[in-house]
Amino acid sequence: EFVSVLRSAGVLNEKGSWMAGKTHLVQTGDVVDRGPDSRQGLDLLMKLEKEARKSGGRVHALLGNHEAMNLYGDLRYVSTEEYASYQDSNSLQKQEAYWARELAVGKDLGLQMDKSKWEKEHPLGWVEHRLAFSDTGVYGKWLRQRNALLQINDLLFLHAGIGPKYATATVAELNRTIHDELENFKKLEGGVAMDPEGPLWYRGLANGSQKQLTGHLDQVLKNYRVRRLVLGHTPTGGAVLPRFGGQVILIDVGLSKIYGGTPACLVSENSKLYALHRGQMLELPMESGGVIPYLKKAATLDPAPSPLQKLIKAISSGGESLPSQEP
Repeated sequence: EFVSVLRSAGVLNEKGSWMAGKTHLVQTGDVVDRGPDSRQGLDLLMKLEKEARKSGGRVHALLGNHEAMNLYGDLRYVSTEEYASYQDSNSLQKQEAYWARELAVGKDLGLQMDKSKWEKEHPLGWVEHRLAFSDTGVYGKWLRQRNALLQINDLLFLHAGIGPKYATATVAELNRTIHDELENFKKLEGGVAMDPEGPLWYRGLANGSQKQLTGHLDQVLKNYRVRRLVLGHTPTGGAVLPRFGGQVILIDVGLSKIYGGTPACLVSENSKLYALHRGQMLELPMESGGVIPYLKKAATLDPAPSPLQKLIKAISSGGESLPSQEP
């Protein structure tokens, strides 16, 4: 799905290499978890980052809450198939060696250890996965260098949102603090990276009342000196979705198969914003009244029945919250 949408946007050629010249590609996080192919997604971003720079373009891979979780060891969304992608010819020996160390520690602490239960929680590939996300691992080292927020012109890109607690912070402050916390996990408790109001988790601007949050959003836009926020994290139900009269653009269209796999993305070109929906450019409405016509047009591009019907119904009925997409 990721490769498909990048090709439709003219970013990737048929060989999977960068072909977009001086374009800036922004990926707002959550490449990992809930599937078997996270590793391929990370590898592709790392490859394109180098290729784009040689062409005068840039790839900006931002941190999502799931990247952070994989770094600090919250693995509840890592699938067995994902661990399996890290297996090699020595995985069994590595698993046994790790079990032996865990068993020794458990005995010292007077704990009873159940090997069969432990193996279910630490399947083959688990050890390699954790090494890859360590501070010296190929993904851990790279992700620790990524930012959580990025400003390009009058757009501020981030994974989730900015809650009231951080309305007067700066991009540099938030990026620096999250970097520090992911370098020293002792700083995570009570910090920004795990805060429900922080840029990796806050859903208010995606699902909260537009009427009640207008003042907060105005403060954020003024303080951060941007016109719009571009957010992922909260699946929209199948389309790039403007909120708050286009001051917030939601771009988590559910690209992953688990959310439906709608191939769509945001395109900023010549100071205008478009949704590239199933290969067709649709100009985004910047007024609330234009959202339903835009969604109806996007729905005609989907195989019937369009998943957008649920979203259209919810917005038409005056609903503030997006239809639930959480599996």
